[in-house]
Amino acid sequence: MRTVTTKNSGFRPFETSFDENAALGILRSAVAGADDGELFLERRRSEALVFDDGRVKNASYNASEGFGLRAVNGETAGYAHSTDMTEAALTRAAETARLAVGSGGGTLAPAPTPTNQRLYTDANPMDDAEFSVKLDTLKEIDAYARALDPRVVQVSATMAASLQEVEILRPEGIRVRDVRPMTRLNVSVIVEQDGRRESGNAGGGGRYGLSRLMVPEHWRKTAKEALRIALVNLSAEPAPAGIMDVVLGPGWPGILLHEAIGHGLEGDFNRKKTSAFAGLMGQRIASKGVTVLDDGTIPDRRGSISFDDEGTQSGKNVLIEDGILVGLMQDRQNARLMGVPATGNGRRESYAHAPMPRMTNTYMLGGSAEPADIIADLKDGIYAVGFGGGQVDITNGKFVFSCTEAYRVQNGIVGAPVKGATLIGDGATALQHIRAIGNDMALDPGMGNCGKAGQWVPVGVGQPTLMIGGLTVGGSAQ
Repeated sequence: MRTVTTKNSGFRPFETSFDENAALGILRSAVAGADDGELFLERRRSEALVFDDGRVKNASYNASEGFGLRAVNGETAGYAHSTDMTEAALTRAAETARLAVGSGGGTLAPAPTPTNQRLYTDANPMDDAEFSVKLDTLKEIDAYARALDPRVVQVSATMAASLQEVEILRPEGIRVRDVRPMTRLNVSVIVEQDGRRESGNAGGGGRYGLSRLMVPEHWRKTAKEALRIALVNLSAEPAPAGIMDVVLGPGWPGILLHEAIGHGLEGDFNRKKTSAFAGLMGQRIASKGVTVLDDGTIPDRRGSISFDDEGTQSGKNVLIEDGILVGLMQDRQNARLMGVPATGNGRRESYAHAPMPRMTNTYMLGGSAEPADIIADLKDGIYAVGFGGGQVDITNGKFVFSCTEAYRVQNGIVGAPVKGATLIGDGATALQHIRAIGNDMALDPGMGNCGKAGQWVPVGVGQPTLMIGGLTVGGSAQ
């Protein structure tokens, strides 16, 4: 039996809950005659502090622990999970998952290659400071933001940290172990002038300690950015409506790329032919110069993972190269059914969820154009810098996104900020209508969460400044 450890972990279920040999025997009985399967064990601890309008609004600490056992046969998967970390519960789970295998007939797929790569610290981020110090920092943020401008009427600051400890036992006898920290600091500011109120939000984080976010240099910058956005919105005019060219800023606007394009490049949607990109491998789906990657190997990033939730090493996967579709994101089941390698994108929200193809950090590489020149070439359109929520139909790639910070541009001159702008289009068409790619590629500050089939996982996005032609802009201007 081989054990690969990428981090030092205090979570030792095979020392405290299960006999490893017995657990392996139970797992093997569940996957006998199956194509694949694994035992996924997890302990998660998290805390959050919310200081709102001058008082502690919420202070929480949560802990969970459990296992999930899966058996896969062809397109069918049996999954059972429990918080009861006992051999009896594991046996019941194996019997349940076994029902999906039926009479068997499968051949166990080759195991993923173990990895010792380390992409983030194994320290508990919640241990970086005492509770009183964290609270004092939030109070300082509140006072600092209020002192920045007399129009500030409300401030909310949130500090959150978590530690996910994972062990995966595979039927080949391989066991891998990982510790995944996560932290985030967010500041929200509400300003008021002449009876009008507007808000601004800023924040981010990653797989590192809270101390990195608690230094004054960081949180002051975050508070100033939240205030800046609020003041921009305070002077915003109603957004125009119509079909027009749009320039997207670098970094967080890559969320549009993630939603409108990224989901359509996940293996399960393509195998089932429900993606707008199904059957287009090797064909041009984007303008020349467009190269899109999904990369789970960037150190300390929110979407990074040393290995995925099936034990496959995370990868730097090229999806679109110079406009040509060259790759998809795969978990083990879809990769096997499609006859391609797994890419390290099998992810799950927790032990209570089965893995599926998911993004990690998805971004577009930069081009050669100067951002200022791209904006100067915009004759009549919108310059969108920040995005909020959006909706996407995977089957056709149609999307609707709301802008949280955007400006009207006419004859290459950035004018007044606009409020209430939405961008409407479809991913396949938008890719073909990219007219300019900036040299300023940036990743988001670390605030992305991705939902799919009721599961949420942390992700990252990024892109350079882009000009996209012919998007529909929804607005409220008469």
